[in-house]
This record gives sequence, C-alpha cells and structure tokens, in this order.
Amino acid sequence: MIKLGEFIYPWGNGHYARMMSLNESLPRYLKEEYEIHYSSKDEIYQRLLEKFSPQYVHKILMPTPIDGKSGPSVSKSLFNVLLPVSKNPPLIKQISDYLREEGRLYDKEKFDLVINDGDMGSNVLAEKRRVPSIFVTNQFMPKLWSTRVYFYPSLYFIAKQIAKATRIIVADSPPPYTICKYNLNFPDKMKNKVTFVGHYASRKVVTEKSQTELQLLIEGTNFGYWMRTGNRATNTTTGQKYEEIFHDDKMGNEKRLVSHARNDPSINRVFGKDGKSYSVSEALEKRIDWLQIDIGFLSEQEKDAVLRLCDYVVTNGSHTVIGEILGIYAKPVIGIPVYDEHTNNLRCVEELGLGILARNKKQVLDAIAQIKSHNDKFGERLESYKKNFIGSGAQTTAKIVCEMLENKKKDNSFSQ
Repeated sequence: MIKLGEFIYPWGNGHYARMMSLNESLPRYLKEEYEIHYSSKDEIYQRLLEKFSPQYVHKILMPTPIDGKSGPSVSKSLFNVLLPVSKNPPLIKQISDYLREEGRLYDKEKFDLVINDGDMGSNVLAEKRRVPSIFVTNQFMPKLWSTRVYFYPSLYFIAKQIAKATRIIVADSPPPYTICKYNLNFPDKMKNKVTFVGHYASRKVVTEKSQTELQLLIEGTNFGYWMRTGNRATNTTTGQKYEEIFHDDKMGNEKRLVSHARNDPSINRVFGKDGKSYSVSEALEKRIDWLQIDIGFLSEQEKDAVLRLCDYVVTNGSHTVIGEILGIYAKPVIGIPVYDEHTNNLRCVEELGLGILARNKKQVLDAIAQIKSHNDKFGERLESYKKNFIGSGAQTTAKIVCEMLENKKKDNSFSQ
C-alpha cells in the first residue's frame, strides 16, 4: 500500500482547503491502494479529526506567529525567538521539538511521498530521508511593503528550506495571469522544479433541492458581499475594519451581507433600515427592507448563491479566496489588506483591472462608488480573466503525485 503524508500549516484556512481539494482529486488518478496521514495543530487539527479517522491524524506543534490585536504581533514573535511568550516556548525549542516529532512520524510510517502545504520543516526531513516531496505554496521571498527590512533574513531562511523540496507547486495560474506574482521571486537555478498548476478552485456542483431562507431574502437585491476570513486574529481585525466603514453615513443605504467564517448560529441576524434587528426567518416573513445581514457560516449552496448574486466582494486579499472570486464568479474585488501578502495580491488584482486596493475607509467608500459607476468596464476585464483562469490546480497536482510515485518505483527497480 502507498503511504502519503500531508503536512498542513495551521496558519489560516487556505492550506487546509487546498489539501482537501487535492484529496477529492487523487482517487481519479491514483489507482493503487493508498492511505494518507495528516499533520497539523490547533483549529486545523480539530477539523481533520472531524473528517478522518484519528489513526491518520497527527498533532504536530508547527511554530506559527503569535497573534496580536491586528494579525501577528511582530514584537511578541521576535521576543519569542529566545523567550517564552503567551504560553509559547522559545521558538528555537519549538522548532527542535516539532522537527523531532515529525521525524518520529516519518520513521514510523515510512512515507512513499509527502505533500507539504506551507510546512517547510517537512521538506528538510524528506530530503534527509530521501522521500520525494511536494511543497505547495503561493509565496517565495515575497516583496515586503509595510513591514521592516529586518524580516528579510528570516525570508532567506524560509526560502532555503522551501528549496529542499523535490517539486514546488505554485497554486496559481501561469504568467501573465498570476495573482501572487509579487509574492514570488524564484532564482533561475530553482525554476526547473517549479510548476504553476493553477488555483485549487474548480467550482463545486451545488445541487439545490430548495432555496434556503437566506437565498430568498437576498434574491433580486443589489448588495455587496463582505467576507471575514483567516485565523482568529485576521478575522477579528478584518471585522473591526468593516465596522468602522459601516458606521459612515455613505453606507446608510449600501446593502451588505457579512460572512464571519465562524460556525456560530448566534451571529445570524438581519438589520433592517428601520433600525431593528430580526432573525432571517422574521425578515423574510415580514418582507423587511434590510440593510445588513450577518451570517456565521454559509453553506456551500448559500455561498454559491451569494457570490453569483452580489455586485462586488470585499475581502482582505487572501490568495485562495480572491482566486475563487475572480476566476470562478468574475466579481470585482475591493481588498482591505491585513498582511504584506494580501497587499501584494491586491496590487496585482488592481493592475489587471479586476478590483481595487483600499487601505482606509475613504478609499473603500470611493472604491464602491467606482465599481458601481464603471460596472461594464470591470465586467469586461473580469470575463476576459475568467476565460484564462486555471482552476484545476488540485487535479494537476494529483497527476504530479502519480508521476512522482511512478518515477520512484522505476528508480527502486533500477537500483535493484
């Protein structure tokens, strides 16, 4: 039996989403019997336990930045290099402990191939044990815009570990349609192992038995879709920025649906233009002229409907999210970045004429007005981008997995 290892970085949801898309595609191409072992921590580890048998899910304490009020705390993360901070042991100890734990898993399971989405430490272990490895990413030596130059030494260190992978998979369309181009700076000597496979964003077929109450409430309405995504700190920071904008007088008649990416039904509320709050059922029954809808977690059916019906999408610029919005649904994006990665993605989106990068409240309000005034121009550019969009990244990666396993089999036969 073939044994595969998937090492999923726990910072954000994009790494997990990509690997789950890959898992859906693998059975179409990998015809031999196989099993997959999954490794991560925190929320991603819990989601893996809910989805797979515990014997295939492993808790590995991969080092991650320490949360602050607005995303990762630079000062706390720097102090944590040598000192314990917020219940986190010193980073040096974290790294040694996590590599030791991953090493034990390698030695126990004897993987035939590993897929590392964001976990660069697994590249090091795979290289030492001569296990073929795939590193999935949308970043390599990204350009830093708002942070300080003292981050560059750490970027060089990370790049060195990424380079140890047998193959590097970029989850984006090839140039000139690469959204994450400012986050990629591969040296020429590495380009022979880099493949642009496309986004892991093929549209799922949604079978609608009947429309939900939310779908009925938003049908035939012009509204913006405001997405809160990412880990807890990113999600909270994004929400705070949204609330500041919502309190501006210019938003008094601008309908919006806010998804919180939190599986908490108590979040679900409808705010009417009459200043009152309702449940979704009440708003639908009373035909309330609504201003804002807050939803904790959208079902696949509801998410598909919201993205089809909305006029524009506001997001922080997460790569996985904007790929789906632009390439599958062809909706203009207003991006409010939290990290440099987001800024880099959104600069490219703006250059392609697919959306607008907005750093503050005034720029967001201007962006909404601009998209409404030039809807046809945005629509033309988005349709052109959609035609050139590659969303079959998961399928192409599955083929590469099969190719690498076949090559390993041939090499073993030859050596014998």
